[in-house]
Amino acid sequence: MRRTLHLHRGPCQKLSAGMDAQQLERASSAVTLSDMEVFVFPELLYSLVLANIMSPRLWLWREDPWFHGIRKQKPYRRLQRLKQYIMDHYVFNLDLETWGLTNQARELARFERFLSPEVIAQSNALFGYTGDAYYFDIDIRTHFGLDKYTSDVIPYWKTETIEAMDAFQYRGGFITGAGECVSLAALYAAALFVVAGIPLEKIFLMATPLHSQNFIDEGEGILINNRRLVTKAMWFNGTQISGQARRALEHERVTIVAHHTGFIHTLYPRATIKRQAYDHFSHQLKKYLKTNVTPEILGNFLRQNPQVRDCFVLRWPVNGINRYLLLEQAFRFEQDSTYKVTDDTRARLMETIPIETFSAGHLPCKVVLNDIEAFIQNRDLNLERPEDAEALTQAIGNACMSASEIVRQLALFCHTKPRLPDATGVTFVTNEPAIPLTPAMTREEVIACIESLRQTNLTADMAFYAWRDLSRTPVEPFLLAALERNPVSQQGSAALTTSEIIELITAWPTESIYDGETRLAQPDEVWNFRRGDGFEKAILLASLLRARGLAPLLIKRTLTHAEVVEETIGTVHAIWPSTKMEEGFTLRADAR
Repeated sequence: MRRTLHLHRGPCQKLSAGMDAQQLERASSAVTLSDMEVFVFPELLYSLVLANIMSPRLWLWREDPWFHGIRKQKPYRRLQRLKQYIMDHYVFNLDLETWGLTNQARELARFERFLSPEVIAQSNALFGYTGDAYYFDIDIRTHFGLDKYTSDVIPYWKTETIEAMDAFQYRGGFITGAGECVSLAALYAAALFVVAGIPLEKIFLMATPLHSQNFIDEGEGILINNRRLVTKAMWFNGTQISGQARRALEHERVTIVAHHTGFIHTLYPRATIKRQAYDHFSHQLKKYLKTNVTPEILGNFLRQNPQVRDCFVLRWPVNGINRYLLLEQAFRFEQDSTYKVTDDTRARLMETIPIETFSAGHLPCKVVLNDIEAFIQNRDLNLERPEDAEALTQAIGNACMSASEIVRQLALFCHTKPRLPDATGVTFVTNEPAIPLTPAMTREEVIACIESLRQTNLTADMAFYAWRDLSRTPVEPFLLAALERNPVSQQGSAALTTSEIIELITAWPTESIYDGETRLAQPDEVWNFRRGDGFEKAILLASLLRARGLAPLLIKRTLTHAEVVEETIGTVHAIWPSTKMEEGFTLRADAR
């Protein structure tokens, strides 16, 4: 397919100088920022973080009374405050309707000059990666609603900027903002810096084939997983919530690690992250994911493992006589209580359980939890040591199920081994500078700093494309993305005539979801959120008319309006009030 984008110079337009096909693909991907584009261009993950850091929308959070005095609080308290704010203002969204569908063949053709189709298929869930059995036991395509389509159809999951996340409040079915996991991870990273004052060197983003989360290097470490904060203690507490948080690191390999010093990607032999920073992150994450066996840890393991839990009973004195309770029953009572089986509130929990629930004895095939707890107490067992694993195996015995299997599963619970990008054989680039932002900077200083790095740091350069500022970027990438990667508006308008489309667009509020005069929404953002500046509406209409073969089209900014003109016959299809761009700014998009 031939692509020609003819552009007329406008007073606020920066034309590209020698941008080749690869550069254009990367820069236009920074505009649309789908999950698959971030996978192929890993520098874009942190570019989205920087775009959010530059956003005036995020800096307004600092004025909210909710954050009053936040920087005087301890780091974990700051994170809790921020988490609650994000939970109140954003929901997780990963539907197929918001950003539409594409197909594997089309996208593989886009990316083949960067990664081979075979390599992409081995590593990305959208292109054939099957990962650990857990995800595909639940039939991942059915889970996401893709089972109604052929196997070639894949979603256009976008990683939204903060502006697009906020705009979900205008979309039917939503009352707050929304975003998918990469969007939430990028928003958290930016907000931790701008609002909570957490230095960028402490923030690491991790992307797996099916998920994205952050690791914060504070204390023993904190994982931010969608809308959850997971401390090390929470990681090992055995609850359903922590079980959900554990899945990605337990079942998937980490594809990308992104940091203010750069990135490392499983499939690329070149990394821009500073080697010292990556080694430190790897060490800290592995420490976070490992614990020795204590009575409480054993109990937490049993809480989340019903198969093994069924082998255990709990001994407890009732009126001075030992009685027994199935551990399954004990955990059932725990669900409706503030007290726990596994900590020093056990006695209070036992007091709430009716006496008739206890039994005078237990089956010989059951293991008495109290005896195993007594064995573990003060031993500081490390199940990576063969002698410790063998000692615990002997203590448990094989009365119920294989003791070695119980110990094996317990060892996995106590020590998640993250499958991080292997640094062996990777060339760590040393000439790309880190992004030296500090929490003491003003927003203007932050933008100036990022802009000063554009010639030497690709992530910093791509941040302005993700930020959608056409006064600071060539227009070709934005226009290419607008014309070729906005399927929802095309599908949604397929049954409408041109006049009906214009009437519909005209009825929407003439307001952009993006602040400023030179930041623009993409057509599907205008379509989904039913609003846009006149220039954004004009781009939407032009993209729809171009898809119908009507071209060449001009998108023109007059003194006060934007208009769409069919160039060959001079027909003005629509004209809307506009405050975006400057008078004389004109785009011309040819037909396919």
